[in-house]
Amino acid sequence: MDAENTCRRCLSLVGLARVVVLEVEDRPGVPLRVHVELEETPQGCGGCGVLAHVKERRRVELVDLPAFGRPARLVWVKRRFRCPEPTCSVGSWTEEAPEIAHWHTVNDAVLAYGEALVDDDPHRFGTVAALGLDEVLFVRLGRFHAQHFSTSIVDVQRGQLLDVVPGRSGVRPSEWLESQGQAWRDEVRYATLDLSGAYRSVFDRMVPRATQVADPFHVVKLANTKLDECRRRVQNDTLGHRGRKSDPLWRSRPLLTKADKRLDEGGREKLFGLLRAGDPRGDVKTTWHAKEAVRELYAHTDADLALAYVERLAADMADRDQPIEVRSLGRTLKRWRHQIAAWHTAQVTNGPTEAANNLIKRVKRAAFGFTSFRNYRIRALLYAGKPNWSLLSTITPR
Repeated sequence: MDAENTCRRCLSLVGLARVVVLEVEDRPGVPLRVHVELEETPQGCGGCGVLAHVKERRRVELVDLPAFGRPARLVWVKRRFRCPEPTCSVGSWTEEAPEIAHWHTVNDAVLAYGEALVDDDPHRFGTVAALGLDEVLFVRLGRFHAQHFSTSIVDVQRGQLLDVVPGRSGVRPSEWLESQGQAWRDEVRYATLDLSGAYRSVFDRMVPRATQVADPFHVVKLANTKLDECRRRVQNDTLGHRGRKSDPLWRSRPLLTKADKRLDEGGREKLFGLLRAGDPRGDVKTTWHAKEAVRELYAHTDADLALAYVERLAADMADRDQPIEVRSLGRTLKRWRHQIAAWHTAQVTNGPTEAANNLIKRVKRAAFGFTSFRNYRIRALLYAGKPNWSLLSTITPR
């Protein structure tokens, strides 16, 4: 009797007070199967009110959340009722229990235990030597599908998602860092970021002693973006329309973005031939050389030499004879020269932050998107935040 009462109390805790556990199949190599049914209570016909009879029982197998690290299935023995009144038009029906096969039942349990697991464990993450910030799309809302972003806060050395905060401005990340305390912030030696002014200001204010490191991928990506902008501008200036498959500049796109060292002799000859045909003033070719010069920056191993290189490169790009895209790239390199050169000393990147964002996107795809930030945050942290799952049996759900 005590075991039965304990089972009922556990079921009540997760909102399943009407459910009776019939058996549990626990066999090696197959999912754990829990067989349940609803308590037997008199059922009246919804049409005439006459006491219904049980017509049959059938088993419906539902995929449940993993239990104890194993796949789990919930086998619901559902009753089908019939009305014994011959003149009743209702006939038969199947019992329903939204608390069993309902998303909110599972989600409420995930939130109750998940928040306790990620927020109440003071040891989920300790001191962080290298901190990364990056944005990721949270949801599109409203008639015009307005984009709402979130900011991922990541330990880039451990590859651990520390938290997710709303927005992509510096306000919420600053508040989060403030809540960690001064002693924790003082341990941050490196701060990685893409070329975001908002995140740069966060690091300037909250971890001023940390060395900021501009992510190499985003620096090279910016150079490629400027090259693409130049190609599209020249395309319109020379032919008066967007690129078509027969246009030389359109055909040069794959070769332009490929690194020069990856081009064989035939590829390089083809690229320059297309540029001669479609780039009469040489703007695209000049911007391509600028892109390659940015890539060359990361061939250096000496930090001081790298800083001198990027300063000289930015100065050369500022020349009035350069295409407008090259001058724009040069101004950005000048503003970020110390963060760009710092990579040669720190050797840390924002790659783990991008990896955490990819995990978040995987969670979003599995959920077909989120509109509740609370659900979004907890699901992301349970998946990419490295919670201590061994505490699951000891925590108090919220």
